[in-house]
Amino acid sequence: MINDETEQLGSLLVKQPHVAHLHAGWHFDNSYARLPEVFRTRVNPTPVAQPRLVLFNRPLARSLGLDTAAFTDRDAAALFTGNQILPGAEPIAQAYAGHQFGNLTRLGDGRAILLGEHLTPGGERFDIQLKGAGPTPYSRRGDGRAALGPMLREYVISEAMHALGIPTTRSLAVAATGEPVFREQTLPGAVLTRVAASHIRVGTFEYFAAMGDTDALRLLTDHTLRCHFPDRAESDHPALGLLEEVMERQASLIAHWMRVGFVHGVMNTDNMALSGETLDYGPCAFLDAYDPAAVFSSIDHQGRYAFGQQPSIAAWNLARLAEALLPILHPKPETALARANTAIDSFSERFHRHWLVAMRAKLGLFSAEPEDASLADELLRAMHQARADYTHTFRNLRPHATAEPIPPADDAFTTWHRRWTERLARQPQPVTEVALLMNAHNPAVIPRNHVVEAALAAATIQNDLAPLERLHAALTTPYDAADQPVGLLNPPPPGTPTCRTFCGT
Repeated sequence: MINDETEQLGSLLVKQPHVAHLHAGWHFDNSYARLPEVFRTRVNPTPVAQPRLVLFNRPLARSLGLDTAAFTDRDAAALFTGNQILPGAEPIAQAYAGHQFGNLTRLGDGRAILLGEHLTPGGERFDIQLKGAGPTPYSRRGDGRAALGPMLREYVISEAMHALGIPTTRSLAVAATGEPVFREQTLPGAVLTRVAASHIRVGTFEYFAAMGDTDALRLLTDHTLRCHFPDRAESDHPALGLLEEVMERQASLIAHWMRVGFVHGVMNTDNMALSGETLDYGPCAFLDAYDPAAVFSSIDHQGRYAFGQQPSIAAWNLARLAEALLPILHPKPETALARANTAIDSFSERFHRHWLVAMRAKLGLFSAEPEDASLADELLRAMHQARADYTHTFRNLRPHATAEPIPPADDAFTTWHRRWTERLARQPQPVTEVALLMNAHNPAVIPRNHVVEAALAAATIQNDLAPLERLHAALTTPYDAADQPVGLLNPPPPGTPTCRTFCGT
């Protein structure tokens, strides 16, 4: 067991599940499936031979209003591989496009199937999606499947991001298929059940803009506003309102990423959700030593999606959203372009505002002073020069002591520390409150890349889930350093090779 957060279940061949048990509190209302056919294609998951439930997120299930006692081993394995379709679900694959490393491509859900939109007892709406559920009309000769390792990776890291307080899609279950997946090598197959506010992306708008389908753009704008920004739905300029709201959410999200040292790794426009949730955990990783040029993706050879590039890439992606919206921003092209440019030009200020709030909290600053941005920048420069560990440096900062990961003899850090101490003295809060603020915004434990890779190797090669269980349990309370295993807190030993991550397709 994983502290009641996830549950490992035994292997079980599913034949005829008890459909009554599968109701379990599900309540589907599938608004996206009711949109015109150009938005999606109806397709069922491809059945698998030997479904086996590997992980089940019971706390998430309960928050969705589901009766977890109704999930028998057999029923759950069938449900989370797509062998059994719930009453009320309407499985579809969504159509979208995306700029992948700067090049526009028509994509669509090539290995993901949206079962439908579940309504919680409180009226919240969530997409329930199976990732790796078999080919769709958008698979482009792909097999539509996923390997167990990447699905376990998304489960652990997405749930870690949630615990860190960062908007994210979440993982309800991972189920093994009992069938092989062929990549560079033969791997065990699996399906991830992903939960999201929605899967509408920047690339969804690009898809219809590339087709020149203005009516679809308007319909998609109205649908997205109703789902995520209902206060803007009846505005005089709905498309502009949508663009502004999405920019604000993305500015906040990227600032959160930077706060904890998260590198998404594949910030294509099809991986930017308009809901403001972190979407897709393929080649993602977390910083060890602070380096704005850090890249972990095996295919990002030019550093397009490096850690320090993420704010500018977000702005670039949002500019593509603005371009897609041009036909409905205003009837006059020149006015539409002016509105789009004005909106996009505001992203830098929006991001900097959110980033500065995050950095002040990390540094224990309750008030605002004009030089706070330079104070944060100066520390980051000293950390980069010393190759200091990002997480440890912030977590171990003390108003009257040096930060352990940076050598106390380092002149740049010594100068900075004196300046920071003087800054703290100008606010009325005592040191105890400063420490509480800092500990609430500087995690003690993150999904260290070398720890994640070791845990995944144990799970997929040795069939041993224990390391993954220990890691997941620690990541549910990332700001609490008490009783955390030392091996999960520390950066990799000197000489450890740089982690390389893969998208899994």
